[in-house]
Amino acid sequence: MARPTARVLALLEILQSGGVWKTADLAGRLDVDARTVRRYVAHLLDLEVPVESVRGTYGGYRLMPGYRVPPLMLTSDEALAVLLGLLARDTGAEGGAADSAAQTAAGKVRRVLPRHLAARMDSLLEVADLSPGHTAPPDEAQVLLLVAEATRDRRPLRIEHVRDGQVRRRTVEPYGLVAHRDRWYLCGADSLSGEVRTFRLDRVDRVQLGEGTFDPPDQLDVRSLVLEGLVATPWRLRVAVRVRATPDEVGALLPPGLAVVAPAEETGWVRVRMRVESLGWVPGVLVSLAADLDTDVVVEEPGELRERVHALARRLLDPPIAPGT
Repeated sequence: MARPTARVLALLEILQSGGVWKTADLAGRLDVDARTVRRYVAHLLDLEVPVESVRGTYGGYRLMPGYRVPPLMLTSDEALAVLLGLLARDTGAEGGAADSAAQTAAGKVRRVLPRHLAARMDSLLEVADLSPGHTAPPDEAQVLLLVAEATRDRRPLRIEHVRDGQVRRRTVEPYGLVAHRDRWYLCGADSLSGEVRTFRLDRVDRVQLGEGTFDPPDQLDVRSLVLEGLVATPWRLRVAVRVRATPDEVGALLPPGLAVVAPAEETGWVRVRMRVESLGWVPGVLVSLAADLDTDVVVEEPGELRERVHALARRLLDPPIAPGT
């Protein structure tokens, strides 16, 4: 969703510069193919933006003469979705005309927002750690914006956190916000446990600013704390495997927050530990790990995982014969 949103806005920005633009030129500017350009034009037409198709040797697309984009009237949720889409495009991009257009489009959206909403958006951009690529907005934008404001201003938060059907009220000193795999996480000191905890924002029902301010710890790596907390989540199954490789080699091939990688007892081996709810996807990860590193992978636990790996190996080495062949 983020990339099409950013590129449709980038297309509108190009067309607003005036003149007739050939499909091939637009495709080059947006780093897409001609068919995708036509689809983006269709999106603009659905939004009642009068894009005209000009036929002939020098034909292409242009905006109807005299047309200007009307003032934006966005709710908090809509503005947050647009800005996060543009920022996610920029965060995961490799550079180019479309990326520059995404940045200018984000700036224009920011400038037309009401002052109070723009200030909250600024606080989010100041404190949030966005993962590369797609970053989805939460279901409730107001919760995210209020948490961002409290994080920036170092204000405690009173929250209601729902998990497994139980509602717990607690006060949190918010250290930072992290977007990871299309979820938002709040990291902070928890009044109930006295420890630094991670809270999924989609499980936070109510948020209220507390009294006073606090001083966060120095040199705090909020993203690392969140990822470590996700790995330690008590899912149903415990997985442990040994890999003949270095921690850096294995860690580079696993998504952040998926596993804990540490040296094993044997020289030249590492142990990979994960907590998962289902084993269905794990054998594929292990096969890819062994193939990419051209090394040995030994499953330690659970026994069911060894059986699944054996079954996958049999299917790969001796696939069933299709009927009629």
